[in-house]
Amino acid sequence: MAERTRPRPEDGDATVLEPERTTRLERPRMYRVLIHNDDYTTHEFVVAILKTVFHKSDTDAWTLTLQVHNHGVGVAGVYTREVAETKIATVHRLAREQEFPLLLTMEPDDRS
Repeated sequence: MAERTRPRPEDGDATVLEPERTTRLERPRMYRVLIHNDDYTTHEFVVAILKTVFHKSDTDAWTLTLQVHNHGVGVAGVYTREVAETKIATVHRLAREQEFPLLLTMEPDDRS
């Protein structure tokens, strides 16, 4: 631990060595990005989004797409709040451009 000096006027010219305080950094809260099933967005579009925006492999993208189709929702990934918000906004923009109502949401990941 590093030390710093601080003059003490009551001691005349004497200085006192004090340990420096360290700031403890906390891990940022993480958020799950959820992809929701709908009856209009094609599987091919969902797979493409998972591969390009979420960097999933072809196999993982198809597996997750089928999970969303069969169970109604799936976790696309776990990210910090800012990254999750950016990915959701990107997908919503791309879906609107293709006229798909694809919905993504985020929720706190209680495991982090």
